[in-house]
Amino acid sequence: MKLNNIKYLLAAGFVATAMTASAQDTYSGYFLDNYTYRYQMNPAMGNRSNFVSMPALGNLNLGMSGNIHLTSLVYSREGKTVLFTNPNVSVSEAMNGFKDVNRMGFNTKINILSGGWKAWGGYNTVSINARANADVHVPKSLFSLVKEGISNKTYSIKDVRAQALGYAEIALGHSRDIVQVPGLRAGINLKFLIGVANAQLDMKDAYLDLGQDAWRARTNGDLKVNIGGFQYETDYNGEGPERYEYVSGANMDGDGSVGPNGFGLAFDLGATYEWKDFTFSLAFNDLGFINFSKTRLASTNGDRDFNSDAFIFNPDDDATNSFDNEWENMRDGLEKLYQLQDMGDTGSNTRGLGAVMNVGVDYKLPYYRRLHFGLMNHTVFNGPYTSTEFRLSANVCPVDIFSASVNMVAGTYGVGFGWLLNLNLKKGFNLFLGMDRTPGKLAKQGVPLNSNLSFNFGMDFPF
Repeated sequence: MKLNNIKYLLAAGFVATAMTASAQDTYSGYFLDNYTYRYQMNPAMGNRSNFVSMPALGNLNLGMSGNIHLTSLVYSREGKTVLFTNPNVSVSEAMNGFKDVNRMGFNTKINILSGGWKAWGGYNTVSINARANADVHVPKSLFSLVKEGISNKTYSIKDVRAQALGYAEIALGHSRDIVQVPGLRAGINLKFLIGVANAQLDMKDAYLDLGQDAWRARTNGDLKVNIGGFQYETDYNGEGPERYEYVSGANMDGDGSVGPNGFGLAFDLGATYEWKDFTFSLAFNDLGFINFSKTRLASTNGDRDFNSDAFIFNPDDDATNSFDNEWENMRDGLEKLYQLQDMGDTGSNTRGLGAVMNVGVDYKLPYYRRLHFGLMNHTVFNGPYTSTEFRLSANVCPVDIFSASVNMVAGTYGVGFGWLLNLNLKKGFNLFLGMDRTPGKLAKQGVPLNSNLSFNFGMDFPF
């Protein structure tokens, strides 16, 4: 591959990533009366009636969060839509659109089947969910390299990270009032996890000194994959004693089968406390792990170094260090910087889910109990992928069968606007529709297109 083409491939990959859809729990419904699935955000929050969900459509969540906005990647020039790499977009303008650390988060949660009922002194739930999430971290220096190409400049591209996790969960929940402490309610969800896919990319170091007189470079990275039947494809480069094997692709053993590849366990713990017109709530969710088997590791196997000063050219075409031979050696050295070795099956790999903390306080107006205001904090603890947001909401239930929420959100992924509408007929049918983050001007101070959006939809049958 020619070095000049790398920046265009990377740019296309970033745009494709920014336009991918994903999802999360519906936090716009955290304080909303009659919203069925609050127990998935805080297991102490039970429902007023029994219910069973519509299979596969009980609680469908699709969305995406990031601090990379589409307007940072795509520009309008001379009536055409172009990437930030286009020469008509200046370097300074393009770089102003990126953060020091650029993040994208993708989280999907699809409720396959759920049910809840009153029994055993409290409220009980069973949920079967399919979940998938992905996170990407890209430093600003990488976008600078993609934009500027090969120039006399030093680039320190550290901590390029990406991860993806797909699994199914079977959750059993129970919540009840604590009679010894009036106003206190507690709940727990026990989750049995079935891992399907896991991938972790960690480019620990990528240092490029592209000076006028010499080039120096260093890379160090690992890629771990846990998917049933997954294999790296390899090829060879170089000749004679310099011949080496590298990862050139991947396959699924020819059958493309994907199935259970790990098992785990997790807990959700929650509590609510009512005091006068206030309700305080606290929950810690996804406290657990999945242990995957058969980890396929591809790695640089330590530091990979390149120094153009090491190549001395001889005008004699028959010399071992002739121009042609040394140029080929230099090309091979540059290629080795980003080529990984197949390190084989390294055994099991344990992944944490990323613990979630939800903290909230809800205030009901004393003169109109159907209107209340809530403030919550949602934080995900997941190492370099940690994120947090605060959501201020107004929630109203003007009639027994209808409730609505509007809210403002601000946090790691910027400022946004959310809403949820809930139609609950008490007996027979419940439908909700909303967005935790609505694309539009509120999402980033007047920018019409952004990478923060979500869509939440579901229906169930109360009885």
